[in-house]
Amino acid sequence: MIESNDEYVLEINNLCLSYFVRAGEIPAVVDFSCTLKAGESIGLVGESGCGKSTVALGIMNYMGNNGGIVGGSIKFKGRDMVALNEEELRHIRGSEISMIYQEPMVALNPSLTLGSQLMEVLIVHEGVSQAEARKRSIQMLDDVKLPDAERVMNAYPHQISGGQQQRVVIAMALLSSPALLLLDEPTTALDVTVEAGIVELIAELSKKYGTALLYISHNLGLMLEVCDRICVMYSGEVVEEGSIDSIFTWPKHPYTHGLFGCIPLPHADKNARPLTAITGQLPLPHERPPGCNFGPRCSFFKEGLCDGDDPHMEEVTTDNDPVHRVRCYRWNEVDTSVAMSAGIGKDAAEIGETVLEIDNMKKYYEVQDTSMGALFSGGMTKYVKANESINFTAKRGQTVGIVGESGCGKSTFAKVLMGLETATSGEVRLAGTNIGDLPVKTRTPKQLGSLQMVFQNPNDTLNPSITIGSAISRVITKFGVESDPEKVYERVMQLLDIVKLPRDFYIRRPRQLSGGQKQRVGIARAFAGNPAMVIADEPISALDVSVAAAVTELLMDIQREHKTTLLFISHDLSAVRYLADRIVVMYLGQIMERGTTDEVFSPPYHPYTEALLSAVPIADPEIEKRHIVLEGNLPSVLDPPRGCPFCTRCPSRIGEICDDVPPAVQIDGESHAIACHIPLEELRKAEPVVKVPSDLQKKRSLLAKEARAKVMAAEAAAAEAAAAEAKAKAAAAAAAVAEARVDAVPVDKEPG
Repeated sequence: MIESNDEYVLEINNLCLSYFVRAGEIPAVVDFSCTLKAGESIGLVGESGCGKSTVALGIMNYMGNNGGIVGGSIKFKGRDMVALNEEELRHIRGSEISMIYQEPMVALNPSLTLGSQLMEVLIVHEGVSQAEARKRSIQMLDDVKLPDAERVMNAYPHQISGGQQQRVVIAMALLSSPALLLLDEPTTALDVTVEAGIVELIAELSKKYGTALLYISHNLGLMLEVCDRICVMYSGEVVEEGSIDSIFTWPKHPYTHGLFGCIPLPHADKNARPLTAITGQLPLPHERPPGCNFGPRCSFFKEGLCDGDDPHMEEVTTDNDPVHRVRCYRWNEVDTSVAMSAGIGKDAAEIGETVLEIDNMKKYYEVQDTSMGALFSGGMTKYVKANESINFTAKRGQTVGIVGESGCGKSTFAKVLMGLETATSGEVRLAGTNIGDLPVKTRTPKQLGSLQMVFQNPNDTLNPSITIGSAISRVITKFGVESDPEKVYERVMQLLDIVKLPRDFYIRRPRQLSGGQKQRVGIARAFAGNPAMVIADEPISALDVSVAAAVTELLMDIQREHKTTLLFISHDLSAVRYLADRIVVMYLGQIMERGTTDEVFSPPYHPYTEALLSAVPIADPEIEKRHIVLEGNLPSVLDPPRGCPFCTRCPSRIGEICDDVPPAVQIDGESHAIACHIPLEELRKAEPVVKVPSDLQKKRSLLAKEARAKVMAAEAAAAEAAAAEAKAKAAAAAAAVAEARVDAVPVDKEPG
C-alpha cells in the first residue's frame, strides 16, 4: 500500500513506444507524460488506434516480442519499470499493478472454476494457504456485490452472466489490493444498469483500498463520472490534458471539440442540431503527416504553420486549471461557437402509413427439465417466454427504439421479424401481410429485400472466405439495385466512404479487419439493397464516437431519402433518445412502457425506465441527473415472477400485489402506455431524471444559430467570391477575344 497520499504511484515522462516489423519501426506512442497519486483516477480517451491500450501495456512493460519502450521513463512507486528484470516484473503484474480487460472471457479460463482462478492470485503472489485464499476470495466476491459467493466460487465462467463475469474479473484484479488498476474499456459490452453499478463499485473499492485508476475509454460521459483528470489522445500523442471541469467546460484542441460534437446529449435534436462526425480518418502510425497529426482533419488548419514543426504541449492560461495543457498552435484562436456546434439542420423525415403491426406476438422456447426429481417422474417441459404479448406499430419513415437490458427479448423479437425464428402465436404484419409464421426460407425475394438487419456481432454474419467487396456487391446485385459491374463497384466504393473505411478494404477479407471495422461492413451491406425497413441490433455499440456519429447520421440521411422505417435496438438510451421518434421499453420479454420519445423521457415513468435513464452517462457537467442504481440481476427466464416481471428489483414496489398480479396497462394521453400497479397520479409526481437548465438550452440554441449563421455566411462569401472570379475570368476571356478580332482585321496602307 502507498505510505503517503502525496507520493506518486505512477510517473510517466516523455514515453515513446514502438513496434518493430519487417518494414521497420512503427512509432505507436510518442511523448506521453502523466502522473497518478493514490486514490486518483485519470482517463485516456480517443478513437481506436490512438494508442490508449498501448500505453497500458507499456506501463506493465508487456508489449510482446516485437514491441518495446524506445524513449522516456515509467516509474511505478519510484521504481523504473524499464530497468526491472522479468522476475521482478512478474511479481508486480497482477499483484501491485492489475488490469481489467474489455472482454471478461479474455481473462477467465473456461476450463477452471472461478474459485480456483481467484485463489490462484493470492497463492502465487502472496503465498497464502488454500483456506486463507478461499476466505479472502469469498470476501472479495461479496465486496463486488455478487450474490451467493459460495455458488460463484464453484461455478465455471459460462455458468454466470456477462455482468457477473466482469465483476469476477474486477474481484480478481483487486484481490491483492493493487496500487494501480488499469481499466481497458471495462464496461463497453455491459448494459447501462450493470455499467452504473460496476462504475460505482470500482469507485467505492478504489476509495477503500487507495487504488489509483487509469481508465481507457471512448465514452466521454463515463469519463465525466469516474475520473479526476483526462488525457485526450490522437495518433499516439496526448493533444489535450486537464481536469474534468476544464476539459468539459473549456476544451481547447479542435480534436476535443470534434469528439464532443459526436455525442448525442439529452437536449440534442436530430433534425435541428444533427451530430457532426470528424472528417477524414485516423492516420496509420507510419503515415503521419508533417507537423500536427490532426492537421488533415482540422477545420482550423493553417498552411505553413500547422504543417511545420511538430507542436509541443503548452499550458492553457484562460481557465483556473494549473494542469490544463494543449498540443496546438492555434488553440487560442479557435472560435468555440463554430468548433462546438452541431451540423446544419435538416428536414425531418416524412412519416407515412403504418408498415409494421405487431399484434399480441409471443415467442416461447421449449426446455426439458433435467432436475433429479423431473428425471424420476418422466421429465417435464418448461417454457422460456422470450417474448410475451408484444404490441406496437411502426410507420414509414419512422424510427422506433427498442431498449432494455440483455436478456429482455429485444434480439429475439428481431429474429422473429427477420424470419430466423417463427412466432409461437400472434401476428407480425409487414405491409398488411402476416410474416410472423414465415421462416426466412419460405419468404419471397421482395420480402427478403425489404427487410434487412445490422447484427450486434459482425463475426457471425461475414463469410470469412470472400472479400468485403464481394460481400457488399452480392447484396447490390441480389436485390436488383445495380447489374452493371462498373456501377456495382462504384456503389460499393460509395458505401465504404460512407462508413469511413478505406477503399482498399474492397479486396480484404474479414480476418484482416478489426471488430469495429467488421461492424461497419455489416452496416454498409445492410443498406446496400435500399431496404424499406432496417432492424439495427446494437449497431454502434462497438464503434468510436466519431464513426458512431457518422453512422447515426447515415441512418438518418437514408431514412429521409428513402423513407426507410428503422427499428433501433439498444441499451444506450442516449443514442435512442437522439434517434427515435417512438420508444418501446422491454423487460424480461414484456413491454413495460411505450410512447413517443418526449413522453418516455418525461414523467410519468415506469420505475424501470426511470432506472435506465439514470444509468446513462451524460457528457455534460451542466446537466443534473438523479442517481438510481438497480440492485440484483434479471430473474431466471425459466422461473419469472408471477406478478410484475420487474417486482424483484423495483425500488418503488408497493406490496404483494406486485408479486402476485400482472400489472394492467395504463394509458397516459393518446399513445403513452405504462404497465405498472402504481397509479398514474403517483407516477406523474416523479421528478425528472435528467434536468437540462433552461439557460443552458438557450445558450446551446444560440450557439447553434450563431454557428449556422457563420457557416452560411462563409458559404455565401465563398459563392460570391467564386462568382466574382468567374465573372472576372469571363471578362478577361471576352477582352482577349475582342483583342484577337482587332488583330485579325487588315490595316489599310497609308497613301504614299
